[in-house]
Amino acid sequence: MSVQEEVLEEVFSEVKKENQIVVFNDDVNTFDHVIEMLMLACDHDPIQAEQCTLLIHYTGKCTVKTGDYDDLKPRCSKLLDAGLSAEIQ
Repeated sequence: MSVQEEVLEEVFSEVKKENQIVVFNDDVNTFDHVIEMLMLACDHDPIQAEQCTLLIHYTGKCTVKTGDYDDLKPRCSKLLDAGLSAEIQ
């Protein structure tokens, strides 16, 4: 592999940074509501949504979806509209 190929590979991997939706714990939303919203907005199956909800509760936050910003933006908006504390990082 040439030096030019190595540099191009490094640049490409830096540009391809994945974004993530992080949901934060709060004292307002119930477990059932968070689980339901993760299934609706992030296409989680029930077990994945429940596991993420437990992580949110016990650790304070959880990355619930990764991917392209354009895909994550409407998903995060659904979570925010439902009263969850979420952001794209």
